[in-house]
Formats: sequence, C-alpha cells, structure tokens
Amino acid sequence: MAGLLSKDITLGYDSTGAGSSYTDLPLLMEIPDLGATSEKVDVTTLADPVRKYIDGVKDYGDLAFTFLYDNSEAASSYRVLKAMEGKTEPTKFQVSLPDGTKFTFSGFVSVTLTGSGVNAALTFTLNIALNSDIEVTNPTDGG
Repeated sequence: MAGLLSKDITLGYDSTGAGSSYTDLPLLMEIPDLGATSEKVDVTTLADPVRKYIDGVKDYGDLAFTFLYDNSEAASSYRVLKAMEGKTEPTKFQVSLPDGTKFTFSGFVSVTLTGSGVNAALTFTLNIALNSDIEVTNPTDGG
C-alpha cells in the first residue's frame, strides 16, 4: 500500500556540533516544503531563435516550522530554540520521516510567538535561514 501518514515526523537539532546525533524538539505541529527549484538564468543570445536557460542557484527561502507553545521547562522547544537565536555559527537540523527518510541542513534560527485569538492554541514559529543545501538520506531497503 502506498502512502505515508505525517504522524511521527520529527525535527532534531545537533547540540554537539558533530552532526552524528540529533535531539528531537517536542511539540512539532507542521513542517515546511523541503525542496527547491533552481532559478533559471537566461543565456539567450541575439542569434538564438528561442530563449535558452541554464540552472542557477537553488533558493529554499526560510524554512518555517510550527510548534505548540510550551515554556514550562529548560528542555522546552521554545526555550531551546530561543537560545539559538543570534548565534554566529549555524545550527545543524534533521527532519526525519516515519519511513526513515532524513533531510539534513544547517541554518540560523529566529523564533516568533504566533498571534492568537479566542479559544485557540498558542503556537510559535521556528524560521531557519539556510546556510547549506538540504541533504536527503533515503531509508534502507532492508537488503
């Protein structure tokens, strides 16, 4: 049967800097699109009968993750991520899907408490300004 439920997707950060172990951030609610299209660069000359393009750089934009707000303890995602703001070195992150696919990247963090209304859950947004490409690791095929 094809298909995969979004349940059990995790976002982890590398607290050691070694990139070998990731600590999951609790209360993740939404992840962004994890892919980019290369910008096209026009290389058409005056002699060409049609426009010609080559691939330019990829632009992922900022990656925005939504979390349920909790600031009750030191290990709360909100506190951990707020402590990463303003760092001069990028933080490594890894999104893990339930089938074992992993997306690894690094970037700079900013955290915003999301506006709210009557009878709504408080959430916050983690924005990551990428400082690397997104490396995709496919799950093992069991063979």
